[in-house]
Parts: sequence; structure tokens; C-alpha cells
Amino acid sequence: MKIHEKLVKPVMEAKYLNVENTDRYRSIIRLFYLNYEKLKYWMYQEEVFEELAADPYFSGYTMEQCQQDLAVLREWGNLATIQDTRRVSSIEEFKNKKFRYQLTETAVEVERMVIRLENLFIEGSSLEPTLLERLRISIGRMEEITSESAEKIYGWWNDLNNDFIRLNQNYQDYMRELSSVRAEEMMKTKEFLVFKDRLIEYLRSFVKSLQLNVTAIEQSLKKVGTETVRAILEEVTAYEMSIPRIDVEVDAQQIYERMEGRFLNIQNWFVGSGSGESEAAKVFDTTNEIIRRITRYATRLSEQSNSGAGRREEYRKLAGMFARCRDIGEAHKLSAAVFGIEKPVHLKGDFARETENINSGVYEESPREITVLPRVRTYREKAKRSGIVDRTAEKEAVRAATAARLEAERALLKSYIKDGRLEFSALPEITPQIRDVFLNWLSRGLENKSQRAKTEDGRPYRIVLHQPGETCTLSCTDGTLRMPAYTILFEE
Repeated sequence: MKIHEKLVKPVMEAKYLNVENTDRYRSIIRLFYLNYEKLKYWMYQEEVFEELAADPYFSGYTMEQCQQDLAVLREWGNLATIQDTRRVSSIEEFKNKKFRYQLTETAVEVERMVIRLENLFIEGSSLEPTLLERLRISIGRMEEITSESAEKIYGWWNDLNNDFIRLNQNYQDYMRELSSVRAEEMMKTKEFLVFKDRLIEYLRSFVKSLQLNVTAIEQSLKKVGTETVRAILEEVTAYEMSIPRIDVEVDAQQIYERMEGRFLNIQNWFVGSGSGESEAAKVFDTTNEIIRRITRYATRLSEQSNSGAGRREEYRKLAGMFARCRDIGEAHKLSAAVFGIEKPVHLKGDFARETENINSGVYEESPREITVLPRVRTYREKAKRSGIVDRTAEKEAVRAATAARLEAERALLKSYIKDGRLEFSALPEITPQIRDVFLNWLSRGLENKSQRAKTEDGRPYRIVLHQPGETCTLSCTDGTLRMPAYTILFEE
């Protein structure tokens, strides 16, 4: 035995199996693995939290704990992350780094080992069209296999299940490799062009075999009756019960239910259930999507490698065409055809022209600059920076003018007050501004229970109505007002 570095190196990906909070870590890894089997390789933190919180065992589970658990599993190498920038709508969301999580290759194998300990079987990865043909042949013999012996029926059943497990699991592994971050990075390199055609041909051959065999399998499963399936499962169960086992108690009902569940899985994979499409249809769509992605990357690489040479030839040809022009006018026409736009945009406005000649061209007139502002809500013109200007004199002038105006208004108001009394019935024709001031005083006094208030300059007054029901007419420059004959008495 030779001791090497990989042998003595600790396997950090298996650390989650026996540490503190292992129940949370194992549940998260199993959730990723179950979605991986359904060809859903990437998950968000919110999806993981919703799945776990739906179980009563995680009733007290929080989003912060989920984020911490995902970070720990990522540090141990169980999860691979990639930042999702497709849904980013602001810089703050980009800084928050919203990740998508995926199981790493080692984590998948570790989880498969755990599931194998739970009596499940997992094998390697590849696309084998021969498995589809073998499944088609095996399912097509269901009617005639019922007449065979129990031993042959049991062997046929095991071959059917093994082929189905190999087909399903090998496809999942192969598609996960093509959908991984490492595969996408490799598809962006020039070395990918070497085996691109071979990979596409390999996938297309699998898709072609899938189309042909799945249709035949679907027809065969629909023809098989319930009695035939029950007879086969009973024969398989009886043969299982007849196998001698040491210190192992088997239940015929449990064996029959397990066999029935396996057959339903096979049927749903090819035919589908009433609630959704079949897994075979999902496999077909996923494979075609990968082929399209491979073709897209290959086309982009080819354009990048050939863009330089193609542009040089185009520029050389254009230079020759311009050199063969007879005059500058013909060169202008060629330039308009080569570098101009198909549908030019004309700016309409009241522009002053230097000449009224309708035959003058754009090259004969002076250019004109037009400033176009962005049509977005967030656009703001930059403020021009300037020094602080001393405006003390202007402020003093405005303050003095305001004080003089207010003093003139107060003097005008006092001219209507006779002996500390303002009688609305005795007022002459006044302006609307004066009327508004008097009515404001009246309203403030009437709003108070004591009928008292103060003017703007602090002078107290009270409202008096000598004869209830008596009215008067207040004449103004803009009309007349019929109102009660109130009197405002000013107090010293």
C-alpha cells in the first residue's frame, strides 16, 4: 500500500454528516439532491428556506439560520455558488450578492453514498441509447412474459428496473456536468470548438433515439392492462418470498407495494401523470436546450475568431471603392450609402438658414449644434459652482421696502378706526385687501367664546353686536357684502 496525498487529505465534503446542527445540514443537502434528480440544479436561498420551513420539524427555523447553513456548506465544498445578475435592478441589489446554489460533484457522490446506505442504488453517468431500446423491448414483452416461469419473470423484472435506473441516473449525472459552472466556463474557450461537433452529434443521437423509443414505450404501456401488471407483480413478489434469507423477516405486502411503486415510476417517467408532463418530455427539452446553448457559444467563438480577418477585407474593399470615385460629390454619395443609416431622423424646427436656395446641400451650409437631453426621470443638470456673493445691501433694501409697505398698511387700517371703534355699517367703500383684513379680525374674534382676539401687531379687541338681527351693507370696489352690523371695540 502506498500512502499518497489524496489518501491522507480530510474529506471536508463529508463533514456535514456528523457535526453540530447536522440535522439542518443533511436536510439541506437532501433537498438539493431531490431537486437535482428532477433536473433542477440551481436553487435560491428563499426556495431552500420555504421548503424547510414547511416541515413541522423546522417550525422555528429562520432566514438568518438558513443563510448561515448555506455559507457553512459552501465553505466545506458541498455547494457551488454563482451570483445571479439577471434580476438585479439597482446597485444595492448587486452589492448584496444574490447567489444561486448548486451541489458540487463531490457532494453528489457523498449524498449518493448516504442514500445507498438507505437501500438505494446509484451508478455512473453517460448517455446510452441502447438502454432505451432495451427498455422498449422489455416493456413490449409484458403481455407474453406472463406465460413464462416465475424465475424468468423475476429476471425480466430485474433487467427492466436496472436498465431504467441506469438510464435515469446516468442522464442526470451527464446533464449536471454539462450544466455546471466549469462546463459553461469551458464552453467560452477556443478549445471547446475542437470537440463541439462531436458533443452535439452525441446529444442529437440520444434525442433521436429518445423520440423513437419513447413513443413506442408509451404505446406499449397504454396497451398493458391492469390485470397483466398485477399478475406480473404477484409473480415477482412470490419469487422474492421464496428466496431463503437468514435472520431477515420479509413482508409480502411491503414487497408488492415496493414493486408497484417502481412500476408506477417507470410509467410516469414515459407516460406522465395526470398532474403534469412526463420526465421523458423534460429530458427532451433539457437536452435540446443544452444543444442550443452549445451552438450559441460555438457561434460566438467563431465570430470572435473571424471578426478581425473579415473586417480587414471589408475595409480594404471600401478603400478601393472610395479611391475609384471621380469627385468629392460621388464620394459623399458613397459615404452616405456605406456609413449612413437606413431611415435618417430629421429634426424639425424654426432654424435660421444662411440661404433660401432649395438646391443647397448639407455640405454647403454651416453646421448647427443641437443639445439633446436624456429622456430619463433620474437625469439632473449639473449645478454650476460659484462663490458666495455678498447680498447684504439687497437684503436691507428689501427689508426696508417691506417695513415701509407694512407701515403704510397699518396707517391705512388705523384711518378706519374712530375712537377705538370699527363699525362695519359706517365704513366707506374699501378695497378687497382691506376688507379681507377686517373680516379676518372678525372671524378670529367670533371663533373665541369670549368674543376677544388680537390683531397681527398684538392689539386686543372684542366683537360687539348691539342689536341682534341688524344688518348692514359693506361696499367694496369689487362688489357689496350684506352682513350683520358688527362693531370691533379696541382695548388699550
